[in-house]
Amino acid sequence: MSEDEWRLEVYETEDGRQPFTAWAEKLSETKFVALDAALRLVLAERGLDLARSEWLKPLGEGLHEFRIRHDEDEIRRMFEGEEARGRHRSRILLRVFVHFHGARVILLLSGYDKGRDPSEQRQRREIAKARKYLAHWRRPQRP
Repeated sequence: MSEDEWRLEVYETEDGRQPFTAWAEKLSETKFVALDAALRLVLAERGLDLARSEWLKPLGEGLHEFRIRHDEDEIRRMFEGEEARGRHRSRILLRVFVHFHGARVILLLSGYDKGRDPSEQRQRREIAKARKYLAHWRRPQRP
């Protein structure tokens, strides 16, 4: 990891669950590979600079929505200059809720597949969950 990269951390609940990891592990292989490429090549490399792009939407109170709309092949082409491999394109529409803190650290709170359920109701529910996780993470730890 270069000193310019942002470090990715996964939020953990009091009982040790990791909502982001649990969600990511259920993705299809194609979507998981796109998620991994987006986290490594886009989010970890550019961090808060993405706020001026289609990739990151501020939701207020330190919560951001990282938007993934491209498959791995497209991400590598855009950010690494690789040639297209000519694979079948998959529709990707993933959302990851994140919080930037400390010295270049990004907290991965949770995520969902907006392509599977694009409803406003689902989006509001997912944002509310992410806000709850962030509020919990911010609470001082009790002995």
